[in-house]
Amino acid sequence: MAGVEGVLLDIDGVLVTSWHPIDGAAAAVREVRERGLACAYLTNTTSRTCDEVADGLRSAGIEADSDEIVTAARLTAEYVRSTYPGSRAWVLNSGDITADLSGIELDDDNPEVVILGGAGPEFTHAALSRVVELMLDGVPVVAMHRGTTWATHDGLRIDTGTYLPGMEEVAGTNVVSVGKPSLAAFLTATDLMGTGPDVTMMVGDDLTGDVLAAQRVGLIGVLVRTGKFRQSILDLAAQRPDHVVDSVAQLPKLLDELA
Repeated sequence: MAGVEGVLLDIDGVLVTSWHPIDGAAAAVREVRERGLACAYLTNTTSRTCDEVADGLRSAGIEADSDEIVTAARLTAEYVRSTYPGSRAWVLNSGDITADLSGIELDDDNPEVVILGGAGPEFTHAALSRVVELMLDGVPVVAMHRGTTWATHDGLRIDTGTYLPGMEEVAGTNVVSVGKPSLAAFLTATDLMGTGPDVTMMVGDDLTGDVLAAQRVGLIGVLVRTGKFRQSILDLAAQRPDHVVDSVAQLPKLLDELA
């Protein structure tokens, strides 16, 4: 496998949709492992802990261990602990990920930092207005990611990144984001895998957030035509992915071509 030593996989829209496996995903991951390549998962999922994500993948027939999962929540917890040590945090998120936020004191009433997770019913007008008020009062806000959409069986859903530009404009300050498409997220994942970026393949369904961002730090980008993929976005893109395949099921064939 000259040129490829590890495969980094997005989850939603690549391996599963609403936690139902995409055809051929389990077999493709199994073959990656059988070839002796490093394998890990980089996801902006914020509704489940690393343990729960691994359980969900295994339930879909896809081999995964918790220590192979790099979630936006895991990355954000590391960032907040190092940047705002001892600070009380209000976490606005759809899903209970408290287990992955160890070492952070949670305080919804009097926060010293706001952590924005994935969008959902919790992202009400009142809640988002309060976030902006806290920003205007000088309270820092950290977003787990800037993803704008995710795919479900019922279609696309807008995500946290859709809200951030307006909030930043009102408050006159930027919101730090930690997960994809933050370049540090990809480098953290390759460190976990023990592979260099130039020999690691990133497989995703989001042209900008998964593939082009990964390519900017030297990873080999592979865009799949499943999940949130839209041909119109690819057609209009100024930058191109290194490779495009119909689905993750074609990954073994691509690896053969690159050998």
